[in-house]
Amino acid sequence: MDYCLGDGDGSATTWTAEPGLDLDGDGAEDAFGLDFDGDGLLDDALADLDGDGVVDHAVLDVGGDTEQRFTDDGSGTWSVSVDRGAQLRWFGLDGAESVGGPLVDFDGDGEADDRVLDADRDGLADRALAGTNTYVDTDRDGAWDVWLSDSDSDGAADSAGVP
Repeated sequence: MDYCLGDGDGSATTWTAEPGLDLDGDGAEDAFGLDFDGDGLLDDALADLDGDGVVDHAVLDVGGDTEQRFTDDGSGTWSVSVDRGAQLRWFGLDGAESVGGPLVDFDGDGEADDRVLDADRDGLADRALAGTNTYVDTDRDGAWDVWLSDSDSDGAADSAGVP
């Protein structure tokens, strides 16, 4: 699987690693261990949980009391993942407030297959990933300010607009 990390000087390097860990517990190796947090221990992991060959989750101190999970929200930044039981407040496109996550029915198709994220850790979702669309609350007021669409699934936005 491929992963890309900043080098601290504004540049970035891309690497490839073979998975050797089963991070999500389904029996398939989907992660590899490394010392991501610089504590000298190989107790951290990068994982590809959506199966596209690109790392999308980072876990610090795997299985420890201080385990922290982060996910790439599609913008190339690591956001706090809420898949460890936390609940987020989020607003639908109709303005109705809900609590839940990380998987919700954001787009109203009857399936809880959309993801809400809280990048600034204030408890209010500021990103929602729904199919090929990503919705972003840029000013932290709970309203979705912009949407981006990646209709050809190449990892780059093809169009943008206001919801």
